[in-house]
Amino acid sequence: MTIPDAVPSGVSGQTPDVPVRAGAKRAAAASAALGAAARLRVAIPSVADRVAAELRLQLAEGLLLPGARLTESTISEELGVSRNTVREAFAELAAERLVVRHPNRGVFVASLGPGDIHDVYTVRRFIEVSAIRGGGSPERVAAVRAAVEEGRAAAALDDEEALGSANQHFHGAIVALAESQRLNTIMAQVLAEMRLFFHKATVDAHFYRSYLDDNEKICKALEAGELDRAGDLLLSYLDRSEEKQSTVHGD
Repeated sequence: MTIPDAVPSGVSGQTPDVPVRAGAKRAAAASAALGAAARLRVAIPSVADRVAAELRLQLAEGLLLPGARLTESTISEELGVSRNTVREAFAELAAERLVVRHPNRGVFVASLGPGDIHDVYTVRRFIEVSAIRGGGSPERVAAVRAAVEEGRAAAALDDEEALGSANQHFHGAIVALAESQRLNTIMAQVLAEMRLFFHKATVDAHFYRSYLDDNEKICKALEAGELDRAGDLLLSYLDRSEEKQSTVHGD
């Protein structure tokens, strides 16, 4: 039996050095490419994620009412995406309890109950109060002030829907003080849920006006650098807001 002078590459440790180095380089390059692709997938939201974000925003702005039916064909046409993409977005929102799917009937905007109120306000206390006590850059503080002024302008025009949106923007701007994309994502969901609560509460035409003075006091404390005071004012505000929502929803 003849023993070959060189064992074929990949059979044993006697593989020549050059092919091994070349193979290692190719493997490393392939691994780097896969890693970059994975990071890209994490960094860039999918189309379904962007559709879900748009629907979440519409909920937070009060454009979609509790119990409203959402149709794949309509949303697909309005946003220029496939119906499969809309289905994926619906699944994401359903996991967040913002929509519900009824077999043979379709997908509907959720109607949250009294039991959800305390849970949502617990989350708000943790993230909003912590964010404001940490302060923020001048630009972030200015965004909180801009939301206060937006509310005052809406009140002057007797535009209750715009006033409600301004209040949402105020709380979103508070969380944005922390400059954390993860917290902003959580808050976007919370704001959408809050607007579902507020639809029932706003049978009182001046529901949001009661928050204007509170928002002003909180903002002034933030601007003055009185961060503990700002946090205490916000905490008191959230406690009173939860009590009001619980009364409205019969909890």
